[in-house]
Amino acid sequence: MSTTNKNEESCSCDDEETCQNLSKVKIEDDEDSEAENTLSDHSSETSEDSVEIEVPFRVGMWDLKQCDPKRCTGRKLMRLEMIDKLGMSAMFNGIVLTPVATESVSAKDNQIIAKYGMAVVDCSWARLHDTPFHKLQHRKTKKNLRLLPYLVAANPINYGHPSKLSCVEALAAAMYIAGFKEIGDLYMSKFNWGPTFIRINKELLEGYAECKDGKEIVSFQNHYLDQLDNSYYNKSSSTESCSESSDDDVETTVRNQ
Repeated sequence: MSTTNKNEESCSCDDEETCQNLSKVKIEDDEDSEAENTLSDHSSETSEDSVEIEVPFRVGMWDLKQCDPKRCTGRKLMRLEMIDKLGMSAMFNGIVLTPVATESVSAKDNQIIAKYGMAVVDCSWARLHDTPFHKLQHRKTKKNLRLLPYLVAANPINYGHPSKLSCVEALAAAMYIAGFKEIGDLYMSKFNWGPTFIRINKELLEGYAECKDGKEIVSFQNHYLDQLDNSYYNKSSSTESCSESSDDDVETTVRNQ
């Protein structure tokens, strides 16, 4: 997901809603269930590094049932009771991760997440045009819609593809960026490939976590992408030079014969 350069907005909610929205999720070491044994790949297997921890805020998901349930990371989190299923009309006062947002999640969202939690819209990347995002446009919810900056997917379906993250990758990345690194690591530890996501994006995640708001996130992202472009250009130029040099060497050898 790319981000846009827009002023950050804050959210104010009643204390009574805090009591309703906050929940502590007891996370226990994952054991393979009968349903998980039917998976056709390793996308839902659990890392051996999984530990027990309490999550001090609510984590939710709008399940639009567009994904393969056998590969859906959000469904597995539901089975582990690490995420709450939300109805389309549900009011949610925390940070909502969705591809139709215009602001990037950042450290500035730390307090909103701590008080009201975060949620993700579970939809298929191939069916974004079919997704009823407009139903999430409640006054309070709309203020807290967030994008994720540039990151590379490590899930088995979209491995290596920029920005095409699974639900758990999106949640963990947002947690990491907003200052909840340990909780993000916990969520990724429930998948064998989870630590790989953190590893291949470590430089980006740590850089984003140092940014104070969405504007700095965008600046860091764009600088990183410019470096990637320059590195690719330099490598391409070097390859072309080597190829030309090799051709010259061959031609010289032929002439000397």
